[in-house]
Amino acid sequence: MKHIPRKRFGQHFLTDERVIHAIVNAIDPRPDDVLVEIGPGLGALTKPLLERIPHLHVVELDRDIIARLKKTWPPERLVIHEGDALKFDFGSLGHGIRVCGNLPYNISSPLLFHLKEYAWQISDMTFMLQKEVVDRMVATPSTPAYGRLSVMLQRRFHMEALFDVPPEAFDPPPKVESAIVRMIPKKTGEYAELDEQRFAEIVTAAFSQRRKTLRNTLGKLLGEEAFTAAGIDPGLRAENLAVGDFEKLTRINPRRVTSPPCLSG
Repeated sequence: MKHIPRKRFGQHFLTDERVIHAIVNAIDPRPDDVLVEIGPGLGALTKPLLERIPHLHVVELDRDIIARLKKTWPPERLVIHEGDALKFDFGSLGHGIRVCGNLPYNISSPLLFHLKEYAWQISDMTFMLQKEVVDRMVATPSTPAYGRLSVMLQRRFHMEALFDVPPEAFDPPPKVESAIVRMIPKKTGEYAELDEQRFAEIVTAAFSQRRKTLRNTLGKLLGEEAFTAAGIDPGLRAENLAVGDFEKLTRINPRRVTSPPCLSG
């Protein structure tokens, strides 16, 4: 029986064999990998992945799809974690896990922030996302796509946009272009140790009104003396600051005791 894509789950099923082959090659699964696929859908990636590795973890919410997966692969080959990926404890799979998938575009940003909480346990992640989101993830300062998502993720990950995927590679075709991105968590020492919640607070406030200067968006939160201490011109906009600049402002203006990197988000 044909599965009807559900809009509330943001389902667009990948069908182009050339694209599927390219994604699996980008993931490059190895037999000893602890690999987890988010949103396996009808198994476009699941099947070729299981041709290369003995077992695979998947996280799926749709009960009809879960039933299909259970009929197709035995539990010793496919471990199905039934539920919402936004609530799934990826840490339960141990250290050195690899994550992949065609992420539901309607929850992509919240899901990326959720996965950031487990960065210290993840080896790498390879995702298909809306191209606009990938562009924002890898954007550089002083460009239109650079924003809160760019800063928050670039602080904790090395990221690379690999290749684009056209709408016609899906059924049904989405109204947007897609792209593949690789994310590799930074190791301890590759990013500054600081108060993660304070960092997020400063970044969020700075980008809350993009056209306004830092003096207007952060003035009440930090005070003029903070910009002087950090060597940052308060007449700049948030989009002009590099990740390191936001880290400077956070270190100068801590709100609480610094948390160890392995426990931070």
